[in-house]
Amino acid sequence: MTDIRKLLHSFASAEAQLQSTQFLAPCVKGGRVRTRVAGIVYTFTPKPRDFEGWGIFQPADEQTARLVEVADLPQIAAYLQHFQTVRLRLVYRLQSQSWLAYPVNQADVRQRLGAVKPLAVHLVTQGVAFEQIVARWNGNSCWFESVDRRADPTIAENLQTALKQLIGIDQLQFKGITPEMRSLYELVSQRTEGFTQPQRDEKRLRQALKLGGGELHQFYDRGDYWTVDWMTADGIRHTSAIDKDDLTVASSGICLSGRDRDFDLQSLVGVMERQE
Repeated sequence: MTDIRKLLHSFASAEAQLQSTQFLAPCVKGGRVRTRVAGIVYTFTPKPRDFEGWGIFQPADEQTARLVEVADLPQIAAYLQHFQTVRLRLVYRLQSQSWLAYPVNQADVRQRLGAVKPLAVHLVTQGVAFEQIVARWNGNSCWFESVDRRADPTIAENLQTALKQLIGIDQLQFKGITPEMRSLYELVSQRTEGFTQPQRDEKRLRQALKLGGGELHQFYDRGDYWTVDWMTADGIRHTSAIDKDDLTVASSGICLSGRDRDFDLQSLVGVMERQE
């Protein structure tokens, strides 16, 4: 009985202490805030309810904590110092200030967090897709700390340029590219308007023909190859079978004495014009 009384007394003391305690906590939009007092974790609904950011809170009752003031940068930095650093690259915005991000170093994240996967990062106040950031992992959530000033800015620029040009993941190549960057690029491209596979295929065929002086009319997917309907500059139509991997000619549509595969789609345009 004495032990129970002591336990109840400790709870009562913790509750009394809680009412007079101000605490710093991060808060996502529509989320809740937590603090630990005397070893007990308390969870509150913030007031105002729509607050998002880092704040100093004080419990109003057992369920609600009132925002006293917005936390300043030194306070936030001191709070984050208690947690593991993880370097990530931003993928896309999930909602408000929460982003999906992908690890810069998969092996490091697997060792420290137990798995490699995209992570939600909260309270991201700056940054764009592909930018490298420093975040803190508290064992449950990732919190944004800063844009990583140590990162090479040309990496994000190369990825952003490739995305604008609708370059497919299989054609993505630049100095310093890593498997993590390819995974990141694939995640971003999946959410980018106009980046579906058929559109990438069409762009690839259209560019090859344009370089040779031809023009794409339409194409059909046949599994390992495309049947491509196209025109030479004088408007004459041709139909050719084109290999998907390297755009070599599987069948030109005319007799090339078995030398079809000596040509790709770009060079085939000149061959056809000479035939004409």
